[in-house]
Amino acid sequence: MNTPDLIEALQALAVDKGISLDTLFGALADAFESAYKRLPNSQEYAWVIIDPDTGDVRVMAQALDDDGIPMGEEFDVTPPPEVWGRVAAQTMKQVMNQRIREAEREMKYEEYAGREGDIVTGIIQQTDARYTLLDLGRVEALMPQAEQVPYERPEPGARVKAYIVEVRKTAKGPQIVTSRTHPGLIKRLFELEVPEIADGIVEIKACAREPGARTKIAVQSNDTNVDPVGACVGARGARVRMVVNELRGEKIDIVPFSDEPADFVMKALSPAKVKEVRIHEDTGTAEVIVPDYQLSLAIGKEGQNARLAARLTGWRVDIKSETQLAEEEAYANQDWAEGEWVVDPETGEQVWQPAEGGEAMSAEAYVQAAEEAGEAESVDGAPAEEAVSEGAAADTVESAPESTPEPPADEA
Repeated sequence: MNTPDLIEALQALAVDKGISLDTLFGALADAFESAYKRLPNSQEYAWVIIDPDTGDVRVMAQALDDDGIPMGEEFDVTPPPEVWGRVAAQTMKQVMNQRIREAEREMKYEEYAGREGDIVTGIIQQTDARYTLLDLGRVEALMPQAEQVPYERPEPGARVKAYIVEVRKTAKGPQIVTSRTHPGLIKRLFELEVPEIADGIVEIKACAREPGARTKIAVQSNDTNVDPVGACVGARGARVRMVVNELRGEKIDIVPFSDEPADFVMKALSPAKVKEVRIHEDTGTAEVIVPDYQLSLAIGKEGQNARLAARLTGWRVDIKSETQLAEEEAYANQDWAEGEWVVDPETGEQVWQPAEGGEAMSAEAYVQAAEEAGEAESVDGAPAEEAVSEGAAADTVESAPESTPEPPADEA
């Protein structure tokens, strides 16, 4: 069966749908095959061949043995054009449309399948309590409520940037899940605004974010002549301001990265001034000592600054003021009685059992012994104080000059 206008129609359809010509030829062959099998007395094992140059359509068939295996030579069973009736034409149309839709869905999926972790710009179509739909042009993206910034109200028609978290393949086409809370969004936005990051000269080593409130990023330069913090901030803050505007005013702290854990923790707590950082590798804790007037700034509002610094560095941050550190050290240096309070099985009262052993004592006896120990310390110190005071008095008497008697008054 020769169809002269078939090639031109397929070429126009390929341009209109953006589908390759080979895919359309395959869809058309499937449509002819489905239509042929609906004809009476059709062969069970048949297939369609289409000449891409002339548009000639032929239906080939082959006999099957008792086991359903093709056997014998292939033979042409192409029916004449008048045999293809209305039912066959309707079947061809349905199959063709289905194959074209499947090809379009596959193209859309392949377009976004490799873009996980990329950033896209979309227009907000609709929003409700569950999700927000973004129009990306040929497809729609889904932004669940959990991936939206708290207290950020997306307005329909507004243009926003989002981070592609996942691309799912479904029967209705690709489902693209986007996010506005992912830390990767910060990195991609800085790549768009800072050429040094896009070129690999400056690298974002770590990122910690509380969406809608504050973000901390640690940057490092691979070129000694480039300041990583200055490159991200830009002239008069122009570059970082563009990122802040896209995030609806979210604060961004940019700190230099360091391979030394103590130095990195100290810089991560910026803008607070840190006096000392003690790293305890066995517990994974960074003990930070700050001046008293910097304690609230280091902790931040509701612990935000310390929390972000811990996420950024990977260390558990324990912040103490100088006064707190001095009190803890003084408390640790005191001598304490070693033992424990236990219940006397005979009386049912609590008694003090010394750790080194010996007879347990009641609470009254323990308090009396403590008071006697305190009095003994004060009594032992008294003679020394009295001796000192007596010695000082004696020195005063010895060093005092002898008084010269006044001459008697003249007798009247």
